[in-house]
Amino acid sequence: MRVSIIIPILDEASILPRLFENLQSLAAEIIFVDGGSTDGSTTLVCDAGYHCSEASVGRAIQMNAGAAIAGGDILLFHHADSLLPRGCLNSVRRAIENGCVGGSFRLQLDTSRPLLRVVGFMITLRSRLAGVSTGDQGMFLTRAAFDELGGFTEQPIFEDVDMSLRLQSIGRVCQLCPPMLTSSRRWETQGVYRTVFRMWALRALYYAGVSSKRLTRYYGNSR
Repeated sequence: MRVSIIIPILDEASILPRLFENLQSLAAEIIFVDGGSTDGSTTLVCDAGYHCSEASVGRAIQMNAGAAIAGGDILLFHHADSLLPRGCLNSVRRAIENGCVGGSFRLQLDTSRPLLRVVGFMITLRSRLAGVSTGDQGMFLTRAAFDELGGFTEQPIFEDVDMSLRLQSIGRVCQLCPPMLTSSRRWETQGVYRTVFRMWALRALYYAGVSSKRLTRYYGNSR
């Protein structure tokens, strides 16, 4: 089964070299979708030999645009500040062959701080218990499932949660290991306790029915 990796970007020039190194050994179609970068991100992507499309800003919009041109049987949506684990494509293929319609990876933050290691563990545990993944975990699903669900709902935040909940309604999902290594920059710059409290509060409000558009004003620049 062919895998297409779709990566939405917006002003990620400082972290792209690390990502390119991570992607080098992967035998997959790789599609970057830029949402209007002004820092030279698109030039870096093209110079590295990758395909870079353009779309209106917004992860859901960008990921749908990437999926529209992807040729893979499996779509893997990947954040630019995360690194895929070794052997990830074989793990994804095995999961689909074993009957899953999609899933994600465990999460580990790229820090030695014990508190942030605990945060990464708790995100993984929450995801495993609820079956709900975040984009930092490398969400994947079959092309057939993506088309059946009509792609990502084009909302400003929690598009990954929305997709996870809808995906569970059509089949079995799973969580793979080894973990996805994800940047801890959000927690480092905005404060661990503040970030954790805000994200849990926003998630609770979202589940309670508050619109994602309304929640955006409280989300800040944490994407």
